[in-house]
Amino acid sequence: MSLLDAMPFAGLLGVEGLDASSDEVRARLAWDESRCTAGGILHGGALMALADCTGGLCAYLNLPEGANATATIESKSNFFRPVSSGHVEAVSHVLHKGRTTIVIETDLRDAAGKHVARVTQTQAIF
Repeated sequence: MSLLDAMPFAGLLGVEGLDASSDEVRARLAWDESRCTAGGILHGGALMALADCTGGLCAYLNLPEGANATATIESKSNFFRPVSSGHVEAVSHVLHKGRTTIVIETDLRDAAGKHVARVTQTQAIF
């Protein structure tokens, strides 16, 4: 399943889907001045949106039988370093699969592989 096919908003953001399976979802967002805050730093909201895209798709790919949708109901972000060039790659994994929720952890790394942020989100199962 293509990230962009499953989630048109990812295309609007400029997210490039790299790989998607129930075990792991990977995507990339290029640094661009239009996605920045003061000082040419990639906006935290852009990073959170990237993580929500990959995390949401990861949750979707792990829905239990009979479920057909998921939505973020909680998200926590820890930012470790700014990004002022290159790109950010997001990798999402399942931490917990329950009957009513799925918890996803997403790590974001810059083009040099340095840890930029970790996002943990809870997704409701519908």
